Amino acid sequence: MKEKIIKFFEDVVKEMKKVTWPTKAELVESTKIVIVACLILAGFTYVIDMLINQVIKGIF
Repeated sequence: MKEKIIKFFEDVVKEMKKVTWPTKAELVESTKIVIVACLILAGFTYVIDMLINQVIKGIF
C-alpha cells in the first residue's frame, strides 16, 4: 500500500512538470473575460427575475 502511495505522488510530480502554466497577461485577460461574462449573466438573470415577478404580480 505504501508503495502505491509513493508511486502516486511521484506520478503527480511528473505530470505537474508537463503542465503549461498561463502567463500573467493571459491570466489577467482570462479573468476579465470571466468577470464580464458573470456580470452579463447576472444582469440577464435579474431582468428575467423582474419579468417573472411582474407576471406573477399581475396574475395574483
